[in-house]
Amino acid sequence: MTSPLFSDQLLAWFDLHGRKHLPWQQQPSSYHVWLSEIMLQQTQVSTVIPYYQRFTAKFNDIKSLATAPVDEVLALWTGLGYYARARNLHKAAVMICNDFNGHMPTNIDDLIALPGIGRSTAGAIMTLAHQQKFAILDGNVKRVLARYFAIDGWPGKKSVENTLWQLAESLLPEQRIANYIQAQMDLGATVCTRSKPLCHQCPLSKQCQAFQQAKQTSYPTPKPKKEIPTRQVHWLIAQSNNDKILLHQRPAHGIWGGLWSFPECEAKHELCNITADLQLEQLNSISLDEIKHTFSHFKLVISPHLIQCKQQTSYIAENKNLSWYKISDALKLGLPAPVKKVIQSIQ
Repeated sequence: MTSPLFSDQLLAWFDLHGRKHLPWQQQPSSYHVWLSEIMLQQTQVSTVIPYYQRFTAKFNDIKSLATAPVDEVLALWTGLGYYARARNLHKAAVMICNDFNGHMPTNIDDLIALPGIGRSTAGAIMTLAHQQKFAILDGNVKRVLARYFAIDGWPGKKSVENTLWQLAESLLPEQRIANYIQAQMDLGATVCTRSKPLCHQCPLSKQCQAFQQAKQTSYPTPKPKKEIPTRQVHWLIAQSNNDKILLHQRPAHGIWGGLWSFPECEAKHELCNITADLQLEQLNSISLDEIKHTFSHFKLVISPHLIQCKQQTSYIAENKNLSWYKISDALKLGLPAPVKKVIQSIQ
């Protein structure tokens, strides 16, 4: 099923209203498209732009990214969230240098085989960087198609996603493929928005089944709600008598994987055990204000406890995941946003 009307109307709208001045559009190489697509996953354009600009100023090509320590990559990602994206970006850059001589693959299957690149991101790279005819299915496109065709069901469900992929591929035009793909994303981001869609500005409204039924906000079907649990942790913020702080590098997997944080425990009475295990000689202590941080699948309530102590080196030196840092140096590491905020507050 093809519909030239759909693509023609969308392209005509794009020529007048589409976004053409985003930073990554000025350098539509496969590297810059890839980076922007990864950053834009579950993140708004306005948030991404300053991160993208800082990132490309430091890593202007795949080789510079691949040869950098992963800590430098994570440091530039601090605050952007979903840190597995940054680790996969670095891992993929290393693989591209090793397996493709530093050049982004131009075969979609090779792209999908790289860490962190799924079918939609690969399609965006092939389309926007190489003008090849591939569909994408990011959140914006899912919303446009679900409303236009009144597709029931949560798009995260495999059967619904397959239907949307079939529709996305059937609608691809023969010409101006890159503009068409960008137009889909732009329409979803600026007109066919999640709440309060601007249907009177939409070029597709006359054929949009959701609009004709006055059920725009019923599509796409929202994800089934689950009770979000709350988890409580206590942070031990050790500050030495020579004004350094003790940081712990988290495991590569799990929340804030690979980032530097504070030693933590689930119960307050365990703080004494941590202090003893780390062989810290406590001089003074103070409880800081509670911090609340929400992830997609749970809420985290953090109770930070600042202790002043004598700097202990022997035990710390034997544990590669623990290290004392000057505050100025700590702020250059890959840090979760709440950790960075705490460090800045005691600076």
